[in-house]
Amino acid sequence: MYFLYLIRCADDSLYTGITTDLERRLAEHKSKKGARYTRARGASKIVYTEEFPTRSAASKREAEIKSWPRRKKLALIC
Repeated sequence: MYFLYLIRCADDSLYTGITTDLERRLAEHKSKKGARYTRARGASKIVYTEEFPTRSAASKREAEIKSWPRRKKLALIC
């Protein structure tokens, strides 16, 4: 099982990623071992998730959401 997730960072920006283990991945982001984006901005918490049966499906959704403007991402998590 794969998860798409959105993290709200300390600077109020949003980071989108995929993983097989949400708790582990958030811990990596918080300990500065995650993506460069969250290392620089400080990961706060996961604010949205979706489940997918395959990595391919999760990656396609990740690409779709990453192409969205901020306002559309905010509408998704509200």
